[in-house]
Amino acid sequence: MELFHKKYKCEVDNEKFNTYLELIEHSRKIHHNTILKCNKCGKQFIHEKDRLHHVREEHGKEMDARVHKTEHTHKNKGKESTQGRVDSKMKKFGDNL
Repeated sequence: MELFHKKYKCEVDNEKFNTYLELIEHSRKIHHNTILKCNKCGKQFIHEKDRLHHVREEHGKEMDARVHKTEHTHKNKGKESTQGRVDSKMKKFGDNL
């Protein structure tokens, strides 16, 4: 009776492994496959589809937050905006030269 099932199977020779990292090492050493890495966190993948899925799921939330950051602006209650204050000071600064 096998208590611990090996979850990860090599598609080439059907050898089974306990961890994904063991499967990656096997694929690299035995089959000389190119291993793909996530540019963000360095996690390794055998297939491009797995890397893309990882990027969408794990790092997609970060990208989504960046896309929507302009939706949340600070409102100055009746005051001039920071950029407006800078612009008015720059007008006066140029006059003194």
